[in-house]
Amino acid sequence: MRDFFQQADRIYFDEAPCKAIDIAKDIPEENIRQFRELAGFNGTIADEQIFNNLKLYTKDTFLKNGAVLFFAQNPEQFFEKAVVRCIAFEGTDKRFIIDDKLMQGTLYQQFLQTMEWLKGKLDVRYDIEGVGSQPRKEIWEIPETVFREAIINALAHRDYYEKGARITIELFTDRVEISNPGGLVSGIPRNEFGKRSLSRNPLIFGLFERIRMVEQIGSGIVRMRDLMIEAGLTPPEFTMEGMFTVIFRRPFDFEKWVERWAEKLTNNRVKILREVHANNRVTKRELEQEVGISASAIDNNLNVLKELGLLEREGSDKGGNWKLNYISPQGG
Repeated sequence: MRDFFQQADRIYFDEAPCKAIDIAKDIPEENIRQFRELAGFNGTIADEQIFNNLKLYTKDTFLKNGAVLFFAQNPEQFFEKAVVRCIAFEGTDKRFIIDDKLMQGTLYQQFLQTMEWLKGKLDVRYDIEGVGSQPRKEIWEIPETVFREAIINALAHRDYYEKGARITIELFTDRVEISNPGGLVSGIPRNEFGKRSLSRNPLIFGLFERIRMVEQIGSGIVRMRDLMIEAGLTPPEFTMEGMFTVIFRRPFDFEKWVERWAEKLTNNRVKILREVHANNRVTKRELEQEVGISASAIDNNLNVLKELGLLEREGSDKGGNWKLNYISPQGG
């Protein structure tokens, strides 16, 4: 029902009034100043005029929810779950937590805190760019821009009506998962995912656009995929039911991993794994062409890989994707 009314342009969380906020007490000047600088607003324009021009007030002159999330000192005071939880696990499952932090403040501040947390957890090396006073270039094990796109996407598009879940960043030894409440926006068909831009929160999206953090054309998904492939990593994996989740696989030595399974992997099985590693949405027909064997032989080899625990199918045959499990052979 909520999706229905949103599509009818009747109800958006970020456009609704926040009647509990006291603007004079709860909106610090520093947060407005930061936004003005990022957006490039002329210093002669009054704060009140900017708020009016950006349509941050309802007709009844209440501040809108989206404005509270962007400017309030403690937005979580009004929206408890509007925070980002960052969790680091030991290993590839969720048995042992080694770090657990809540990122609070404005949505932009949550973004900055989350990026800083990830930087401290991932492998980051430096290349000196130029000479003299030129800054060092940071090279993240997973491209920094990929995380920038994914986190802003989560903050801008999450379902803020969902009060039982937060945005979560989960770090494992083999992957990073970024999840936000709300599946794929209902106005976007699954086959248009990554090609069109539509937000549950047009006001929040517009404010991020004002500070040059997003693009209207919906190119973020394609850019994430391209950057991962350029870095020699597997493309991002997406799930869209209930929670919207993107999974980034951390770097690992694929050839060395395959070598450890050499006793149980034929050449054709290695070729299949290599194709899935390069494209987790590869079809059986494409596998037939790339591997050079019949459909029945593809099915037989896929079944063996599944029995070994190396490969899984997520979702339907038509709309799903493959998942590689980077496990070691028993005793290996």
